[in-house]
Amino acid sequence: MFTGIIQATGKIKKENNTYLIQICDNLFDINIGDSIAVDGICLTVKEFFNKTFTVDISEETMQKTSLGGKSILNAIVNLEPALRISDRLGGHIVSGHIDGLGEVVDIEKLSKSWLLSLKWKDKKFSKYIVEKGSICVNGISLTIAEQINNGEIFKIAVIPHTWNNTNLKLLSKGQDVNLEADALVKYVEKLLLSSNKESTNEKINLLWLQENGWAK
Repeated sequence: MFTGIIQATGKIKKENNTYLIQICDNLFDINIGDSIAVDGICLTVKEFFNKTFTVDISEETMQKTSLGGKSILNAIVNLEPALRISDRLGGHIVSGHIDGLGEVVDIEKLSKSWLLSLKWKDKKFSKYIVEKGSICVNGISLTIAEQINNGEIFKIAVIPHTWNNTNLKLLSKGQDVNLEADALVKYVEKLLLSSNKESTNEKINLLWLQENGWAK
């Protein structure tokens, strides 16, 4: 479990079919077997040496995240260690399980911040976009400032600290980002769908009883 508060950045390398992530700054405690969010993707530390840790990346992760991109080698990624029970929840609850890829639509420099416009590559996830709600972009907990066309495109205001200390400053139009919708929204959706299904089943059962003279 993570909070979307980035603690360091790293650079992705590859040696003998093994992916290595070299920490560029702000070294934090790392042990073999630890979970670390790499651009929002929960990965497990296999080895650790000289500010570098290795990870295994499954085919599923390669297919559904930016790690499968052609330009991933030497790319700068955001890093966050797993949440401790005693830590502050500075962002929002992040699982590190990417829902899908997003695309950078526009980047606008304002006087005191940046306005980042994104869209889901798979429109079915647009329903999870809620104005003033939370979303995780490349592992960063951010707030949705505005939505367009029922969430098809959404805008995020990025403050200078976040911009300067993450890989957001390296983004360009058309580039892919990893997106994870707010887990609370997805849980609420499932509960509502289950409730509606149960209600429908109850109506069908009542109708059958009425048709067969067992109920009025």
